Amino acid sequence: MTARIGCQGCREGAELDFTFTMAFQPILDLAAQRVWGYEALVRGPGGESAASILGRVTPETVYRFDQAARVKAIELAGRLFPTDDATRLSINFMPNAVYEPAACIRSSLEAARKAGFAHDRIMFEFTENEKFRDTAHVSRIVAEYRRQGFLTALDDFGAGFAGLSLLANFQPDLIKIDMDLLRGIDTDQRRQIIVAGIIGIARSLDIAVIAEGVETASELDTLRDLGANLFQGYHFAKPHLEALPPVRGFPVAGSPAGGFPRAHVA
Repeated sequence: MTARIGCQGCREGAELDFTFTMAFQPILDLAAQRVWGYEALVRGPGGESAASILGRVTPETVYRFDQAARVKAIELAGRLFPTDDATRLSINFMPNAVYEPAACIRSSLEAARKAGFAHDRIMFEFTENEKFRDTAHVSRIVAEYRRQGFLTALDDFGAGFAGLSLLANFQPDLIKIDMDLLRGIDTDQRRQIIVAGIIGIARSLDIAVIAEGVETASELDTLRDLGANLFQGYHFAKPHLEALPPVRGFPVAGSPAGGFPRAHVA
């Protein structure tokens, strides 16, 4: 969905003719042995895939859907998350659906206020797989969100249209290395070299790295050896619909867990 509808401010657009909800998947900080946060993933009310929901979003409804998805994620997190001041919520958003960054964030600000979420606990992810027609506009979005105190992340890094050139134009707080780069990394030296380079660049730019889509203990061990310490994937937990999935070796969320066993968390 790359169409941007002309508007004065942020108009609502057409009504949605479908319903949706969110599943949650943990992001783990292995260095601190804690659940760093949870990503909210779009699902149908019966657990239908994100693709089945996103396929129903039209250019006329993209703004309303983007806004509704943010609010739904924050409202559910307010109900499900532990009452701490650290567990983060990660929300995917559509940069091409944002008309005016300061105006289009208002519903998120109000939802965060009602849920009692500090802004620095909310991270907005935008994907490199969505071709940005206006990089300067995306840069303004990132700058405004960071000014408001939100975290920003570049998802699917290494799989999309712009790659490193995005980091030359604006700096998110985090990047999420695309799972296709990580698949089988334990036996693929080329992937190890590429991922080590990405981690090194990110560290030099003071950008944190999340390795997403980790599925095996061997992948995990290799990524830890390469310097990654934030992880997400089926090796740890699958998304749960409107619930926080348990992760063996970790508390539900928040406080540190003792004795995290290397490569034996699932």
